[in-house]
Amino acid sequence: MSQACFRIRQFRAFTLTGLYSVATTASFTALLWAANARFLPEAAIGQTNQPASDRQTLPTVVPTVPVNPVVQPLPNSFPPLSNTFPATPPNARTQFDLYRLGPGDGIAVNVNRFPDLSFTANVNPEGNITAPLLGTISVRGLTLEEVQERLRVGFNRYVIDPMVVVTLGNQRPVQVTILGEVTKPGFYPVAGAQPRISNALLAAGGATNRADLREVQVRRTLIDGTVIEQRVDLFTPIANGGQLPDLRLEDGDAIVIPRLDVGEDKDYDRSLVARSTLAKQQITVRVLSYAGNGIGNINLPNGSTFLDALTAISPNLQNARLKKIALIRFDQEQGKAIAKELNGKKALMGDVSQNVPLQDNDVIIVGRNLVARITYALNTFTQPFRDVLGFLLFFSEISDSASDLFGPGSNDDDNNDDDDD
Repeated sequence: MSQACFRIRQFRAFTLTGLYSVATTASFTALLWAANARFLPEAAIGQTNQPASDRQTLPTVVPTVPVNPVVQPLPNSFPPLSNTFPATPPNARTQFDLYRLGPGDGIAVNVNRFPDLSFTANVNPEGNITAPLLGTISVRGLTLEEVQERLRVGFNRYVIDPMVVVTLGNQRPVQVTILGEVTKPGFYPVAGAQPRISNALLAAGGATNRADLREVQVRRTLIDGTVIEQRVDLFTPIANGGQLPDLRLEDGDAIVIPRLDVGEDKDYDRSLVARSTLAKQQITVRVLSYAGNGIGNINLPNGSTFLDALTAISPNLQNARLKKIALIRFDQEQGKAIAKELNGKKALMGDVSQNVPLQDNDVIIVGRNLVARITYALNTFTQPFRDVLGFLLFFSEISDSASDLFGPGSNDDDNNDDDDD
């Protein structure tokens, strides 16, 4: 009995102790809750069931990890060689003075202090070369300075401060287009280590007597499609005895020789140009005379005069009438034939006014009656000549009817006419 009572008392003691602990813990928890509500009001508000519209949204924290992190290279690896090349310095020469490499060019590369890196290479059809340690490198459209810098950057990954020098070994074949006032316009290969405009003009047969060599135009298409143009004056060096412009041609260049405009030849000496190496080297002159019994052609050096043609004709001084000789020339501006009467006898005596310069496709008519007949035929020919070919065709038709012009007795008047001055 006493033992049971003892257990009951013990149970009550434990129960009271537990209730006291619970009460103490609850009070302490309440105090902590109140403290949180006082010092952390946002958190306390967040525990309440408020409408969504009244809630305050905390700012979103953005991670600081970069989207495209930079991967550091390994200690023994090198970044790839850049495909871009350094820009041309602002004070560099003009684009026409910068030679740009292309397929067929040969270069020599010298690396000071590192002879194993020196090499020679030819640019392949794809525009690439092969360099030691660097492999295949594209050089199409680059200048020698740009190739030099590209190689220096590449070698600098393997050796310390390489000094690279690039020189042009052999230039690729050059083919240019020549248009305008030249003997034979078209496409021409230009030979020589440094192709010049003068070489291109000679390849096309030289400039015509209508060419204006003061305004020669050279057009070049760059690798990006841009077309650049430069005017070259070839006449002034000839007139003043100077040096021709030092402009090196490149493959694909176009040369345009303009025509001399009417009224623009005041300070332009056609005779001087005709005697130069830039003009057509030979001219063809047609001769009509009774002594020759028809039409003949004589070839003279460009720049020849009427007296030169008269000497080449070698007329019979006993039979031919030299006082009245006609020089007929096709005027392209007017589209018709222009006749000028010359006195061959005075020309032989030294009268410079009668010794006029000749041009290609001039026609010389010897004999007074023959001059009258040809002049009459030209005056009655109502249709204008379209070009010099039509002018020459007219005289070819005259040759076909030579029996009427050069028949027996046709030159009697010339032979019997007195030779008074």
